[in-house]
Amino acid sequence: MPDIPETALPEPFAGWFARRGWSPHAHQRALLARAADPATLLIAPTGGGKTLAGFLPSLIELGSAPAPGLHTLYVSPLKALAADIRRNLEVPIAEMGLAIRVEDRSGDTGAAARARQRVDPPHILLTTPESLALLLSYPEAPRLFGGLARVVLDEIHALAESKRGDQLALCLARLRRLAPRLRRVGLSATVEDPPALARFLGPETRLLVADPGPDPDISILESETPPPWATQGARYAAPRVMELIRAARTTLVFINTRAQAELFFQALWAENAEALPIGLHHGSLGREARARVEAAMARGELRAIVATGSLDLGIDWGDVDLVIQVGAPKNVKRLVQRIGRANHRYNAPSRAVLVPANRFELLECHAALEAVRARDLDGAPRPPGPLDVLCQHMLLTACAGPFEAGALLAEIRTAGPYAALSRADFDACLDFCATGGYALRAYDRWRRLMERDGLWQLRDPRRAKAIRMNVGTIADTETLSVRMKGQFATLGEIEESFAASLSPGDTFLFGGQTVRFESLREMVVEVTKHPSKDPKIAAYMGTKLATSTRLSHRVMDLIADPARWDGLPPHTRDWLATQAEVSRLPEPGRLLAERFRRGGRWHLCLYGFAGRNAHQTLGLLVTRRMETAGLDPLGFVANDYALLIWGLDEVTDPAALLSPEGLREGLEGWLGENAVMKRTFRAAATIAGLIERNLPGRRKSGRQATFSTDILYDTLRRHDPEHLLLRVTRAEAAHGLVDFDRIEEMLARVSGRIDAVRAPHVTPFAAPLLLETGRVPIRGQAEARMLAEAAEALMAEAGLAR
Repeated sequence: MPDIPETALPEPFAGWFARRGWSPHAHQRALLARAADPATLLIAPTGGGKTLAGFLPSLIELGSAPAPGLHTLYVSPLKALAADIRRNLEVPIAEMGLAIRVEDRSGDTGAAARARQRVDPPHILLTTPESLALLLSYPEAPRLFGGLARVVLDEIHALAESKRGDQLALCLARLRRLAPRLRRVGLSATVEDPPALARFLGPETRLLVADPGPDPDISILESETPPPWATQGARYAAPRVMELIRAARTTLVFINTRAQAELFFQALWAENAEALPIGLHHGSLGREARARVEAAMARGELRAIVATGSLDLGIDWGDVDLVIQVGAPKNVKRLVQRIGRANHRYNAPSRAVLVPANRFELLECHAALEAVRARDLDGAPRPPGPLDVLCQHMLLTACAGPFEAGALLAEIRTAGPYAALSRADFDACLDFCATGGYALRAYDRWRRLMERDGLWQLRDPRRAKAIRMNVGTIADTETLSVRMKGQFATLGEIEESFAASLSPGDTFLFGGQTVRFESLREMVVEVTKHPSKDPKIAAYMGTKLATSTRLSHRVMDLIADPARWDGLPPHTRDWLATQAEVSRLPEPGRLLAERFRRGGRWHLCLYGFAGRNAHQTLGLLVTRRMETAGLDPLGFVANDYALLIWGLDEVTDPAALLSPEGLREGLEGWLGENAVMKRTFRAAATIAGLIERNLPGRRKSGRQATFSTDILYDTLRRHDPEHLLLRVTRAEAAHGLVDFDRIEEMLARVSGRIDAVRAPHVTPFAAPLLLETGRVPIRGQAEARMLAEAAEALMAEAGLAR
């Protein structure tokens, strides 16, 4: 990193830093020195002033010559983060008297302001990937972005991991064509593969890695009560967590899922004898409720916030001096991001406490702690850019004006995720946008593009409004508003599927209070307050997070090496030692397959360490193969570490059930008849524009959209099995919702090395699985066999012969 002298900062910036008692960090000066580079990725720890570093070149350029027009575009994954950055930028601009206009633009921005920004943009515009895609879809995009000098991409690691990142990469490719002098800056604190993230920004991107600062101060909660054997809630630890909150100035309590956040928030209040102000923050709560909590936190009025991933990123609260992670982190990179919320200052160690929810999670917390200390972040390589996102981009490009196919293909290939896009796949997307595909080309509603004089354009320019209304790549889980009966204000949202399971009188947790379901009126869930302390648990979106592959491997390495057990509590060491005596310990590169008899049933336990979703899928596939083999399974249950199956017969040869070829064949057969495929198809069809959820003047309900996509899915399977969207669906179902790639990774890792153990009774590692919730029953031949055996026993008892 070049050593840039302090004098590199011109006035009034040098004076402003001096008045604040600040000195620019080395990476801030280095990024300023590289201001003319085409693209730079800055990796610096949380609290290291990354955002200010990204904006300094723009502020200095605008401070000396504030020409009209859009100069800098800032893109973040969260609307709240963009609004927070605007407030933070306005302070130095005002204190230095700079004539710089800063505005943000998101779905919350009013229609009049959005229209004005297209003709009279500010110098600095803060936005999200979706809003950027919309801006690029208007005919005035070349004029609006022609003079753009810099784009700053904040929390770029979070964007690059999803389809929002693929959409953003395509938008950057378009911006590079519209703005010849554009420079790109990516900002991130948690990156497991910096060169890969640099490629996302473009092939000419240079890396700038700051001093990582001091190691965080992390510990694992010690409590008189050891963690339970199973469950996910960690409610046993609420008294100790409350003690930590009392002793700290301000605490962020992170929990992986929304339902668990509601439950733990309730458990904390039961221990909060002093009524310390504690807030709750998650994505199902209404925007106003979240904003109130954020504002109270910014004013220093809260002692703690219980939050999910809704607060993982960005918002700078310097007074937070403690982060508590309740439940195993599941992902080291996510844990590092969360830890960075504490002591949001450079060169000050963050303080964090991990709270395992059960015995296996205690091992995972120790493995995660080792990974953080080794700076070993996890992550999976992103597949090539998805074609459904490319289809949406083509339609939005046509909204802005006609395009030539070859020129668009060349532009798209400058986007990192689409660098290897084949001409065949590009043409398939173009044909889909023009005709809907072979089976649908007879229907006008899907014929959206046409070619004229070598240029592709909208067949009907009036379609542009509907296309813009459906921009975005975030999977839209159907939700309904929740409202107190007799009141107008919305409390937030719950999934349509959860609402459909409620009967009048049912109670559930929402927003930190117990509410009673009264009615569903005009697509609004009406509730009343209820004093119950034992409510029905709200089943919010994303209730399960799978442990990452790298962290799973670390857990297995820890289990297999007794020399590393010294740091574990005595009860955990005893548990591991007893497992080794009764059965054996799972080992890296091998698969432990235990079988034992209990309660008149044979049990098979496979320790795959492949994550909950993968084990759930493996359970479905293996029990199907057991049915075919006449082994009569009755059910299974999975967690992140193992799969437990029970049935009427002993499985003497587990290897016969685990051939990769047989499992893949079973997967394709199962997916073809399963709702998972229809769910995945629905998401891809919505992103690609085959299904328009939002239409001028109305919006399809979830049931209408599901019905439409189910019909389309069945039609395409029969008449056009190689349709572009079916190809997308098969790939995403196998490597997304069902995590089959994790199964294949596990089978490749063990390569047939299976340790088959016949245990004398239930083993110490298998026992917690018997206590897990989420059992999946198998309705097969075993039921008929059990019924026949019961009938025969009953007749024999009655003295009747067969």
